[in-house]
Amino acid sequence: MPKKATEVVITGPHPSGGWQNRVSQSSRAAHVHATKAAAEAQGKQMAKARKTEHVIQDKSGHIQRKDSYGNDPYPPRG
Repeated sequence: MPKKATEVVITGPHPSGGWQNRVSQSSRAAHVHATKAAAEAQGKQMAKARKTEHVIQDKSGHIQRKDSYGNDPYPPRG
């Protein structure tokens, strides 16, 4: 049986300019912002509320950073 896909909040460039936040299973943007900083702040709030991962992309769409706000079942030893 396949694993259930978890949703991820993605902050990245919007096709028509600016920056967007969207959930991984959605094709539409949840929010569009003029600046990356504003989009990151909104995306962080969305990820915390959904207890999931927040992926931040650079201007070309490559993954720049990932932050997890959910349950981490395998924490590293430390």
